[in-house]
Amino acid sequence: MGKTAFLFPGQGAQAVGMGNDFREVYSASENIFKEADNRLDYDLTKLIMNGPMETLTKTENTQPAIVTASVAVLEALREKGITADYTAGHSLGEYSALVASGSLSFSDAVYAVRNRGLYMEEAVPAGEGAMAAIMGMDREELQAIVEDVSETTDTVQLANLNSPGQIVISGAKAGVEKASEVAKEKGARRVIPLQVSGPFHSILMKPAADKMSAILDSITISDATVPVIANVSAEPSTSAEEIKNNLLQQIYSPVLFEDTIRKLMELGVDRFIEVGPGNVLSGLVKKVNRRAFVHAVSTPEQLDQLVEKLGEE
Repeated sequence: MGKTAFLFPGQGAQAVGMGNDFREVYSASENIFKEADNRLDYDLTKLIMNGPMETLTKTENTQPAIVTASVAVLEALREKGITADYTAGHSLGEYSALVASGSLSFSDAVYAVRNRGLYMEEAVPAGEGAMAAIMGMDREELQAIVEDVSETTDTVQLANLNSPGQIVISGAKAGVEKASEVAKEKGARRVIPLQVSGPFHSILMKPAADKMSAILDSITISDATVPVIANVSAEPSTSAEEIKNNLLQQIYSPVLFEDTIRKLMELGVDRFIEVGPGNVLSGLVKKVNRRAFVHAVSTPEQLDQLVEKLGEE
C-alpha cells in the first residue's frame, strides 16, 4: 500500500455555491462556514452561496472563500476516516494544507488569507502587473528568457511551475509582455495572458509579504503533525518556524508544484486526493504521472465514490 497525499486548490478554483452540498449533508462542514463568518465578521457564506461571481473573484474574498470550501470538504473526509501521510496546496492552498496538517486552526487560516488577499491586492496598482501562462516550453529555456528580459525591459520571473510544459510567468506588465513575445518566437506552443488582478508570486509582491509578517505573528502556528510540502522548496516541513518563513516567501516566490508532485512520489505517495473546489490539480498530477491514483473531491457524491474505491484496495 502506497501513501496518500491531500492536495488543496488555490485561486481560480472559486465557483458560486462551492461547498454548499457538503453544508447540507455534514454538520462539521456547515460549522466551518459559520466559523468563517464569525472570524471575519462578515457574511462570507452568503457571498459564496449567492455570488455575484464578480465579488467572489476579488482576491480578498476568493482567498478566504476557497480555504473555507476546501476545509469544509476536509471535515467530511475526516468524518469518513480518510487521512493523509502528506499534504500540499497550490499557493493559497498551502493554508488549507496546513489546517489539514494540524499546523493552523481553520479560524486562524481564514483570517490570515483574508488579509493576504487584501495585501496582495494593494501591493501593485491595478494595471501595472501581469501574468501569462506559457505552454510547451521547458523551464531552463524560459528561465533564460525571463532573466534576459528582466535586465533589458522590466522585471518578470517564473511564478507557477505547474507541470511539464505549463509554466506561468509574472511581473511588471512590460516585462511579461516582452517575455511572452520572446517565448513565442523561441517556439512556445501557446501563450495565454491571465485575467488576474496582480503579478502574484513575483518580487513585486514583496510589500504584501512584509505586511503579512505581522498577521502571521498574531496567530498560532504549531509544528505540523503531518508533513506539508512547501511551495517554495518542494520539501516536506513540520517545523512551525520554517512553515512561517515558507508562507512569507511564498507570496513573492515561484510555486514549485510540479516539483512538489515529484517529491511526493519520491516519498512513496501513489494516491493523490484533491480536496476542495474544482479538479485543476488532479489534471496537473496526471501530467506528471499518468499512472497515479488521482481523485478530486468537490461534491459528496465524489466523496462516496472515493470511499468505495479505497474500500476496494
